[in-house]
Amino acid sequence: MKERRDAPLDRGCMVGVSFFILGLGTLLPWNFFMTASLYFQGRLNTTEWSNGTVVVSKDYYFNNWMTLLSQLPLLLFTLLNSFLYQRISEAIRIGGSLVCILLLFIFTAVLVKVPMEEDSFFSVTMATIWFINSFGAVLQGSLFGLVGLLPQKYSAIFMSGQGLAGTFAAIAMLIALGSEADSETAALGYFITPCVGTLLTLFSYMLLPRLEFARYYLNKSSKYEAETTDGLLKEGGTTENGKLNGHANGAAACSVDEVESESDVTKQTILPVEQDDKGQAKASVKEVFKKIWVMAFCVTFVFTVTLSVFPAITADVKTYFPNTRWERFFISTCCFLIFNINDWLGRTVTTWIHWPKKDSRLFPAFVIARVVFIPLLMLCNVQKRKYLPIYFPHDVAFTILMCLFSLSSGYFVCLSMSYAPQLVHPKDAETAGALMTFFLALGLSIGAAVSFPLRALV
Repeated sequence: MKERRDAPLDRGCMVGVSFFILGLGTLLPWNFFMTASLYFQGRLNTTEWSNGTVVVSKDYYFNNWMTLLSQLPLLLFTLLNSFLYQRISEAIRIGGSLVCILLLFIFTAVLVKVPMEEDSFFSVTMATIWFINSFGAVLQGSLFGLVGLLPQKYSAIFMSGQGLAGTFAAIAMLIALGSEADSETAALGYFITPCVGTLLTLFSYMLLPRLEFARYYLNKSSKYEAETTDGLLKEGGTTENGKLNGHANGAAACSVDEVESESDVTKQTILPVEQDDKGQAKASVKEVFKKIWVMAFCVTFVFTVTLSVFPAITADVKTYFPNTRWERFFISTCCFLIFNINDWLGRTVTTWIHWPKKDSRLFPAFVIARVVFIPLLMLCNVQKRKYLPIYFPHDVAFTILMCLFSLSSGYFVCLSMSYAPQLVHPKDAETAGALMTFFLALGLSIGAAVSFPLRALV
């Protein structure tokens, strides 16, 4: 949706700041649990000793299970949200999800001080991860629809907030590790941080109806609802069409400028389609899929490769310099912080670079070529290992691989998501966006499942 001339000003960029915080809040659960893998593995230290001899050694494959039980709810509740969207009000879906996420974060923080047997702690933690990501999926899907009602730049702001959620979690972990407090107190402080972040996210959502600019676009008052209808009638559109186009841009947006220049898009797509498609029904899901199947494959494959090794394998890489202070910060820095910063940079680069083009055969070829990162990262200093040798033991090699791995992940995901709506008529853009969101979640789930045999091969 384009910004209307008669719209009020976004004073102090308050709506923009609110949606940035909302974007940040949607990915806090996944990132804070993933970045805290060292804490969870510490509590699941299953080695027992008797007379100086190891008698029991159990591996819970925590990173694998955490990834799988984070992404399956995303896939299931992305589908469920399409039914909830019409049956449950926006306030309950967004506000209710945030409250539940807050309560689960508080529960996780309290659990830091509660002694538990390892099996019980593992079961409770996995259940928490499942539920917190289920609410996160509903929250994310609902907010994509909400931000789609605003001008396109707010979708970019929302996605920017999502992109920095991982960096925020990694920095919080580094601060916790760098503090002089004992490990238990540091972990408590770490999990209190997302509690504060979720409260701020809830406050930002509650603030929106009080902002004139947000009320104008989100129809929070009857006054602006009437003005919106009048304005759209003058433009020859309808509220529904405006909503659908905005929603599709929100669901697939990585940046306002991640598509070709506005003049080119107008010449090639918007003007002809508006003339040809007036009064025509939307294309079926099958017809839309035939047009975007390459992009659907690309986004699925990118996330399958990414989640197959991150964090299930990369979080088990050990530093080349053991028994040093650096060992304490190695994974938080070289795995999580490096990944999240470069993933965000990869998404941002698409603001200026759109290569390969959407119709180029090089695009899926480069996406498939990313599979080379799987064996390369498996040959780093991953511990414990049984079968594969170590070819890249040094921290520098691992860091370079992580930079290229995460940069390419963010870049190709963003291009795939922004290219797909350009391959269909505007009236089918929402269907394309919904399909791409489903295949994104499918890629995450497949990657999480594949991580189990890959980790066993190491």
